[in-house]
Amino acid sequence: QVQLAESGGGLVPAGGSLKLSCATSGRIFSSWAVGWFRQSPGKERELVAYVRWGSRTTYHADSVKGRFTISRDNNYTVHLTMNTLKPEDTAVYTCAAGPGPVTATGARYWGQGTQVTVSS
Repeated sequence: QVQLAESGGGLVPAGGSLKLSCATSGRIFSSWAVGWFRQSPGKERELVAYVRWGSRTTYHADSVKGRFTISRDNNYTVHLTMNTLKPEDTAVYTCAAGPGPVTATGARYWGQGTQVTVSS
């Protein structure tokens, strides 16, 4: 029932900024969380950030802390504001929803992903 649709990816120079959006539809339980994951060729999918749906508590991975910010707007769209982008941030970014602090293995619903490419 839950559908997630990402947008906002693209090609940006190192040091630039990009804002990703994850539009949500359907029922997301207040105890669930919606997060952003990323994966690049040869690497495991990693959690970037998540926001708990009910409490709005947020988490950011150490690798992006201080540069990326996850937020939820009044239209139930989850955004990932990315600043000071680095080439190593290049990946397919996908949003996902699942129980508790969402994890790659525990997520129930996934979007299709959006490509972020940071050039040097």
